[in-house]
Amino acid sequence: MLTTKNTLLAFSATAISLWAQNGFAQDSDNQLVVTANRFAQPVSTVLASTTVVTKQEIDLWQSKNLVEVMRRLPGVNIAQNGGIGQSASMYIRGSEARHTLVLIDGIPMAKPGITGNPDFNQIPISLIQRIEFIRGPRSAVYGADAIGGVINVITQNSENAASITAGLGSNHYQEYSGSLNQNVTDKTRVTVAGSYQDTRGYNIQPDTAYATDRDRDGWSNKSFWAGVEHQFNQNFSGFFRGYGYGAGSDYDAGAPTGQDEQQIYNHSYDTGLRFNLGDYSSQLIASYQKYKVWNYVSSEGRYGNNNSLDDMEQRNLQWGNSLRVGQGMVSAGLDWQQQKLTSKGLPFGAAEQVSDDYKQDNTGAYLTAQQQLGTVTLEGSVRGDDNQDFGTHGTWQAAAGWEFVPDYKVTLSYGTGFQAPTLAQLYGQTRYDIASNRNLKPEESKQWEAGLEGLTGPLSWRLAAYRNQIDNLIDYASDPVTFAGGYYNIKAATLKGVEWTGEFDTGLFHHQITLEYLDARRDSDDEVLGRRAKQQAKYQIGFNVYDFDVDAIYQYVGKRFDNNTSEFTSEQRRLPGYSTVDLAVSYPVTSHLTVRGRIANLFDKDYETAYGYETPGREYYLSGSYNF
Repeated sequence: MLTTKNTLLAFSATAISLWAQNGFAQDSDNQLVVTANRFAQPVSTVLASTTVVTKQEIDLWQSKNLVEVMRRLPGVNIAQNGGIGQSASMYIRGSEARHTLVLIDGIPMAKPGITGNPDFNQIPISLIQRIEFIRGPRSAVYGADAIGGVINVITQNSENAASITAGLGSNHYQEYSGSLNQNVTDKTRVTVAGSYQDTRGYNIQPDTAYATDRDRDGWSNKSFWAGVEHQFNQNFSGFFRGYGYGAGSDYDAGAPTGQDEQQIYNHSYDTGLRFNLGDYSSQLIASYQKYKVWNYVSSEGRYGNNNSLDDMEQRNLQWGNSLRVGQGMVSAGLDWQQQKLTSKGLPFGAAEQVSDDYKQDNTGAYLTAQQQLGTVTLEGSVRGDDNQDFGTHGTWQAAAGWEFVPDYKVTLSYGTGFQAPTLAQLYGQTRYDIASNRNLKPEESKQWEAGLEGLTGPLSWRLAAYRNQIDNLIDYASDPVTFAGGYYNIKAATLKGVEWTGEFDTGLFHHQITLEYLDARRDSDDEVLGRRAKQQAKYQIGFNVYDFDVDAIYQYVGKRFDNNTSEFTSEQRRLPGYSTVDLAVSYPVTSHLTVRGRIANLFDKDYETAYGYETPGREYYLSGSYNF
């Protein structure tokens, strides 16, 4: 939303202090975000297409996971193999699911497995305080994985508060969560949070030919988060956080005796020091993430011979610096990441398990800057990455914004990005009969974007048009009989689209509208990329009457294909378009107790987002939250 003109200088002193002290964005009359350029800045000065989702909005929508939140936002296509807890792929502006960088409090989330797709179920919704969503390439700021966009999930909250929540719903859904954010002294703050979710699910493939798949596909997870922050003196502060997550899910094997159960265990630890002196701030953060993902045959148990294990470790070091210069900011720093993966399993037709071990280091250096010159805002970023397998890789981006009349601004940007293949894609994975391809090249992108935004009467709106060309796009093909396959580079793909968002009030009602058109194709044969709808429309209306907060959203997703052709598949499967309506109502029984109810898919629409996987139909949810 475009607000009354505020110069970057007016916010920079506050922004640099918030970045140094908290490391995350704070609410203000003009929201501050840190994701776009790695320094805190008013959202009105961000030249990229940006959406900020607050904890209050998540509670109002009554979203049960991150996928449900992202489904509402501009530029997002979702393909999910069933309901809550089932695997989901997110395509931002037509880019691949792996092209989205997911950060948790600014730290990249580890992505175990071969595809490089993030597992959004690993972020419990109860821990999310805020989401900053940047659409378009950000590799010049963050390196690999940021071709399509960046999602920064922020779990920290600076307000003293405590709450407990309990809820239930369709398919035996239940949830319990609690959190405590408290200053125990003037200089020490403690945060503790935990959550549990469980559902028996439903049969996600009712038409399956295999008896073992004719059962409910449930999901459960539990998480615990704890952290402490301390202000040592006027200039130095530090923090330590620990996070544990465990989940179990049922899915369909697609074979008479295939794997149909998954268990995930995740432990993450972050620590850091921050320094703040006048116009200069610096922070050093170290993190360690440990993931174990088991897949196995339910009749044999987790330690049966037909199980498989992805055991991954990820280490990150980040040193960032920010300086106020003139009417703008400059940020520079170094990133180091190490990934280790051990993949164990039983190949097709083999009698004994095999193990593959991978390791990769990447070091990056970046420089970002923004400067406001009267009604013109300029920004630019450059970055260099040194990858153990691919050597050096440089990316850059530049953008300009001009407020040509009060409350109306035009923007133009250009950015490059890249995505390195996962180690398993490059070197193969024996347990899945995936051959190595040492000639596999990193994906590279070039994107133009032009934007126009304004405040016309009560309507705040933004129009963006973009063109993103991705060279060396990575795809996979396998023999349907032997299952042997491998990853290969498509010559190129071009993603073109137009996106319009608007927001306005009429009396009691608040309206939000998104209209999108996307044309994503392979350059070699002009074939439309799978799982990307050409047209999407989203309309959300909210109002408060007699203390009832009501939210309703209508979403239309147009026709799309589920797959792309290859040497083993000659035709594309078409998925029809669909429309859904969700309704959520909240009521504060007392100043501390709030009761919430939601109906998802109000009109019980029958549709699929992934071919062959049924969506849950109409669902009901009821919950209560008590705030201390």
